[in-house]
Amino acid sequence: MKNKLITSGLFFLLLLVSCNDDFLESQTKSTLDESVIFSTPGLAEGAVNGIKIPFGETNSYRGRFLPWYGLNTDTEWYNSNETTSNDNPDLCVYDAKPINSQMNTNNNAWAMMYSGIERANICIRGLRTYGNPTANEEMGYLLGEALTLRAVYYADLLKAWGDVPARFEPVNTNTIYIPKSNRDIIYKQLIQDLEEAATLVAWPNEIAKTTSVERVNKAFVKGLRARLALAASGFQQYPDGIRRSNDPDLSVATMYAIALNECRSVIQSGTAHLEPSFETLWRKYNQDVTTAGGESLWELPFADGRGRMLFTFAVRHTNNNQHHANGSNRGGQAGPLPYVFYDYDEADSRRDVTCVPYRYGPAVNGFAKQQLGAFNLWYFGKYRYEWMSRFVTSTNDDGVNKMYMRYAEILMMAAEAANELEGPASAAIYLKEIRMRAFPPQDHPIKVDNYVNGLTSKAAMFNAIVEEHKFEFTGEMERKQALIRWNLLASNIDAAKEKLFRLRDRTGEYADVPTVLYFKYAEDNETLIIHGLNRGEDTSPGAEYTSFTWSAITDSKINAIYRLNPDTRQFWPIWQVFLDGSNGALVNDYGY
Repeated sequence: MKNKLITSGLFFLLLLVSCNDDFLESQTKSTLDESVIFSTPGLAEGAVNGIKIPFGETNSYRGRFLPWYGLNTDTEWYNSNETTSNDNPDLCVYDAKPINSQMNTNNNAWAMMYSGIERANICIRGLRTYGNPTANEEMGYLLGEALTLRAVYYADLLKAWGDVPARFEPVNTNTIYIPKSNRDIIYKQLIQDLEEAATLVAWPNEIAKTTSVERVNKAFVKGLRARLALAASGFQQYPDGIRRSNDPDLSVATMYAIALNECRSVIQSGTAHLEPSFETLWRKYNQDVTTAGGESLWELPFADGRGRMLFTFAVRHTNNNQHHANGSNRGGQAGPLPYVFYDYDEADSRRDVTCVPYRYGPAVNGFAKQQLGAFNLWYFGKYRYEWMSRFVTSTNDDGVNKMYMRYAEILMMAAEAANELEGPASAAIYLKEIRMRAFPPQDHPIKVDNYVNGLTSKAAMFNAIVEEHKFEFTGEMERKQALIRWNLLASNIDAAKEKLFRLRDRTGEYADVPTVLYFKYAEDNETLIIHGLNRGEDTSPGAEYTSFTWSAITDSKINAIYRLNPDTRQFWPIWQVFLDGSNGALVNDYGY
């Protein structure tokens, strides 16, 4: 599938060239091409697959958007926050500038997202005009997929930049330069588009095209519509301040009803489910298991030689070793805030998968061991070279997809929407399902049933959902947008800073966190067995263990989690190269 997408995308580039000729000169050649392409299923499918090509371009999602969007929050941070010698941390610490050297290029994520949108617009126009999609199920699926992929690009533009130009038709001479649109207009169009798309695409495994999570399916379409409905009605920074939308069509009552209906539709379909264990989910992810019908609903499809999810976020590997030949110092660009590990219940199976306190040290004769590191350098254990089934040799890419949405989010959105519209009793069933997977069966009476049943007010349930979201999604860079729409971005990051100071001093709720660890190696002479991670483990478990004193979290690292008030910098600026190339149509807001 991944290699096929690249091949079909090369074909689609020819279509784009002809269409560019179209709007600058004559319509004849492009119209003829579209009439053939979009009335022929195989050619039309190649064109729709081509919409995905911009995801993997060098400075697009692969190397710029995915590595940087979503940091820093109350759970995740860039591990080199304090660095001031380059522009990388600026993207994370709420101090990005239009001339940022990582982003200010004409082939960057902004440009690639609009390239994907233009490809989608051409496909949508061609399929509607020549494909008879309502009567032809194959063409109908392709139209639904094109509408959904366009919505993905726009969803990411909106969460990274706020108001952006709305382009829902192929570019022509009159629309080359257009200003930003009110994001409410775009949200309403996307929610309408996804409603249509859900009538056109099939459920996971219902048809051959939906047997892989690298192709769009009805469960994902409905989930994306729910996500966008919640975002559209949530708090966010507008040019006149942080508020909800003033558009009555995007009211909480209306949007939450859409989200709840769509999530319940997915749940009731039985076409997706939680993996039996949290570790199983992430092992399958790292092993490139793309079979539909499990927890993953849709993934950005990277070829084996593209994509940098592990390159960027995996447990750090100092150099090539028995698990990869991807190069030196791979992974570990970001990690969980250290306090997150200690906020988990010790019985929560998500803790040790999500938060990893070690890295792989230098290889000796090609073999590396796990090594303990600094207390303020934890890693995301959801991404691990050591869990891959392929041996990666590329110097820059690992080829692991981006899991864009999973079934756990459906349950969490259902809980949130049900709580808002119907109250905590309706939300309880969804929150319980999440926690049942997290805890062993013997703990369910107390940690699932008693805990959730005790959330008897809407406020208590909402606060529990916010906290559960942290435990479920840390490391997936979904937290930032959620905090923004809950109006909790700055306040929660400030609360996280205070927690880090208390953890540093071992006061308050962190008074019983040990400062000394004890370790030995398992029989494989690679895997650490660590004593002292849990609260109260203050003494050596035996002479075979070696002690390790953890360094303190520094004030400068804690304070560097942001430079400017996050609530005044919820979005990135439009990069200068795009401002300069807009013929004056584009401007930045928010004091940039």
